Amino acid sequence: MYSVSFTDANTGTAVGENGTITRTTNGGSNWSLQSCGITNHLYDVSFTDANNGTTVGWYSTTGYSRIYNTTNGGVTWIAQSSGTTNWLYGVSFTNANNGTAVGTGGLILRTTNGGANWTSQSSGTIKHLWGVSFTDANSGTVIGENGTILRTTNGGTNWTLQSSGTTNWLYGVCFIDANTGTAVGGGIFRTTNGGTNWTSQSSGTTYGGYAVSFTDANYGTIVGYNGTILRTTNGGTNWTSQSSGITDNLWSVSFTNTNTGTTVGNNGTILRTTNGGINWIMQSSGLTIGLYGVCFTDANTGTTVGNYGVILRTTNGGVNWILQSSGTTNWLASVSFTDANNGTAVGEYGTILRTTNGGTNWTRKQITTNWLFDVSFTDTNNGTVVGSAEYPAVSGTILRTTNGGSSWTIQSSGSTYSLRGVSFTDANNGTAVGEYGTILRTTNGGGVYVNQISSKIPEGFTLYQNYPNPFNPTTNIRFEIPRTSLVKLSVYDILGREITTLVNEKLSAGSYEVSWSGAGYPSGVYFYKLVTDNYVHTKKMMLLK
Repeated sequence: MYSVSFTDANTGTAVGENGTITRTTNGGSNWSLQSCGITNHLYDVSFTDANNGTTVGWYSTTGYSRIYNTTNGGVTWIAQSSGTTNWLYGVSFTNANNGTAVGTGGLILRTTNGGANWTSQSSGTIKHLWGVSFTDANSGTVIGENGTILRTTNGGTNWTLQSSGTTNWLYGVCFIDANTGTAVGGGIFRTTNGGTNWTSQSSGTTYGGYAVSFTDANYGTIVGYNGTILRTTNGGTNWTSQSSGITDNLWSVSFTNTNTGTTVGNNGTILRTTNGGINWIMQSSGLTIGLYGVCFTDANTGTTVGNYGVILRTTNGGVNWILQSSGTTNWLASVSFTDANNGTAVGEYGTILRTTNGGTNWTRKQITTNWLFDVSFTDTNNGTVVGSAEYPAVSGTILRTTNGGSSWTIQSSGSTYSLRGVSFTDANNGTAVGEYGTILRTTNGGGVYVNQISSKIPEGFTLYQNYPNPFNPTTNIRFEIPRTSLVKLSVYDILGREITTLVNEKLSAGSYEVSWSGAGYPSGVYFYKLVTDNYVHTKKMMLLK
């Protein structure tokens, strides 16, 4: 199956290979096959209510791409004319009439009458387009190959190419203070000013990195695909390949000082160095499953997590690893300890495990069913988890706790991509990274994440109308600055009282977007104001609950 669309907790439709369409009206307890009369692949489906839905896919025997529409919950599916032989990979409807489909060769099709007619729009690209999402009839985003991101705010009349800074996925990030950090994935990227600017570094290898650990501004280690280990002693100006002696993927690395570190990976791999990676020694985990996360609080005390809920603990630098009872068989992706006793592990299906006694006991907390990929605690109380809304991902998940995991709050990431790594240096300053070069930065504990959506220098200062508008409870605010500036973006109530500050920091030239949630505020008119060195502009927005 390639796609699924639910309109409520019970009613959903999934599509896939060979024209497969299946329907549930009881939350998936039972699924019934439906027929659209073809055997070609269907790649996406979008329902706006229990009855009205559209699915798209591969070309048919007539030579044209297939679009099928139903107005009775799939009892019957009616073929619509796409007018193209391009494959269609994604479709998004915001109501029964307004919809957009995307496909190969930069194809974008638009309908305003439920698919009776489809009109081709100019995307400005020949890249294949894989997915589309609209939040209302006007505002939508398309993604495609090589990190292509297209944005419209007028129903596709105009599509604007956005830059993510890199087209590669980012898997790991490590900050050693509020300003200095490194992100890794399909490249190495370094910032020394809190993410205002990111500089690409040369790794000297074609293999990607999955995790990174720095002990200070100069000394760092990256691990990744096929046993790759890279080492720098000058903040990434030069990276040197080290011999791991293996070809298994390495997923996580933890150094407690310049010399002493541990990395873990596939097939129960645990490697240990006490001389900065000049030599890596294999340790015995006693397992052959994947280990995905590792955290040491000192040279001796560490924990690694992996498949089937496995948790291993050492108190002697890995000479012995002891299996602990996690109480789950779910895959665990990451672990973070702030001292020898207090730690948190996260993984698939929203798994969050917490210990206050070094793993003797682990207590489970269930906040979401989303996949959780990484966790970062800066002290016993303050921690952040990142992940994705589904796997493969369609949006970034961020969870935050300020009481040691007793309760977790869902934060708005404003990102439509999976988040794979997170690093906080204190309770307020943190960075999350993810698919297609996504880098999110917060200086207020995640109250707001600032997302730089383009590094292209704009012609001038601009504050855009928020979208959606009206909204409930979350809206997005976009602005552009043509040069590095001190930027303040605030929200005011109808009486002109400042109720929150979304941005208050120096930003480099580019286009930015932040999300604001009005969940804790009453319905009504609000204002948001952008203030820079020599630009002030205010716009109105409407919260409707």
